[in-house]
Amino acid sequence: MKRRAFLFSALPLLGAAAPDLTIKKLITRKHTIGNRDYLFLEIETASGLRGLGEGSINGRIEIVEQAIRWFAPYLVGKTAAGIEEHWNRNYFQLSRYRNGPVLMTALAAVDIALWDLAGKALDRPVWSLLGASTAPSFRVYYSHWSHELTPRSPDALARLAADTRAAGWTCVKWVLPKDGGEAERLRRLTAEVAAVRRGGGPTLDIGLELWETFSARSALDFARAVAPYHPLFIEEPTWRETPGALGALARQSPVAVAGGEGLISRFEFKQLLDAGGASIVQPDVIHCGGITEIRRIASLAEVYGAEISPHMYYGPVAHVASLHSMAAIHNFLMQEWDAALEPLFKRLTLGTFPVMSEGKAALSARPGLGINMDWPEWERRHGYTTQSLRAPGER
Repeated sequence: MKRRAFLFSALPLLGAAAPDLTIKKLITRKHTIGNRDYLFLEIETASGLRGLGEGSINGRIEIVEQAIRWFAPYLVGKTAAGIEEHWNRNYFQLSRYRNGPVLMTALAAVDIALWDLAGKALDRPVWSLLGASTAPSFRVYYSHWSHELTPRSPDALARLAADTRAAGWTCVKWVLPKDGGEAERLRRLTAEVAAVRRGGGPTLDIGLELWETFSARSALDFARAVAPYHPLFIEEPTWRETPGALGALARQSPVAVAGGEGLISRFEFKQLLDAGGASIVQPDVIHCGGITEIRRIASLAEVYGAEISPHMYYGPVAHVASLHSMAAIHNFLMQEWDAALEPLFKRLTLGTFPVMSEGKAALSARPGLGINMDWPEWERRHGYTTQSLRAPGER
C-alpha cells in the first residue's frame, strides 16, 4: 500500500473521523497585482475541505483556467486521495497531447491543491507527508533585486548591497540590463557585479540572471569577466532550447551555470542534464507539474550531481508550495524569493505567509500548505483587470 493511502486508511485507528474527500467542484480565482496576473484554484470536497493550488503564468492565465476546467470532469466525483494516481492519469491517459506550459501549469495547480487537501485531511503539514520530521527552514535568495533602483550606478548598487546584507539576506539575484552594444554591455555589467561584491562583501552570494540574452560565445566572455568577483551562478545565459550549447558553455565557464525555469518535466530536464548544461537546475513548481513532479526532477538532478534551486515568480501559494516540495531534498541549494512582495503577501494571507529571517524562510506546522487566503481582501484591492499581454522580452 502506498504511504499516503496508508495514512488515509489509518485515520479511524487514530480516533479521527475520516472526512469525505470526494471532489465536489473546482473553483478558480483570477487577480491582478501591478503588471502580474495570478490564477488560484480551490478544490472543494464533499466534507467542505478545500485545497489550494496556483496556476499563474505570464500573459496566459485565462488559457490555463480553461485547461483546469478541462480537467474537471476527470476529477469531480473521485476521491482527492491517491495524488500520484491522479497525476499519472491526468498526464499520461487523458490525451497523447499532454505537455506544454499551459497544460503542465494546469496540472500543477491541481496537484498542489490535492497535496494541500491531503495535509488538511490528515491534520498534518505537507512537509511532514514528504519526509521531513520537523518544520523545515530553507535558504532563500532575494530575486529581482535592484530592479527598482533609480538612478542606477555602481556606487548606488554597492550601497544597496551593503544595506541588503545588513538586513539579513545572504544571496541576491538581479536581471542584467539588456540594452547597449555587446562590448559596452559587457563593460557595464562587469562594473555592476564588481560594485555589488564591494558593497555586499565576501559573504553575500551573487546570482546573475542573463535571461537568454547572450550567445554561447559572449556568455563565455561574460563569465570569464565576472569570475574574479565570485558569483554563485549565471542563469540561462543562452537559449534553453539548445542544451548542447549550454553544455559546451558550462564545460568552459569558470562560473556555475544554472537554468531550467522554462523546462516543464523530468524528461526535458534529462536532456539538459545529459548535455551537462546546468549544475544548478531551476524547475518551477507551478509549471513543471506540481509538487509531485518537481520532486522527481530533484531526484533526477541528484543522480547527475546537480543541485536544485527552484524558480519562483508567482503568488503566495506557489511560493509556499515550492518550499514544501523541497522538504528533505538532499540536493536543495536555495529557493528563489520575491522579497519585495513579502509584506503584501503576508497581508493577503492573514499573516500566514512566511517571511525571510537571517536569509531563510521557515514553514509552519499548520495543516496542508499552512496558508490562508483572505479572498475578500484580494477582491477588494486586487481584482482581476485583464490578461496582461506584455511586449516580447518584458519581465
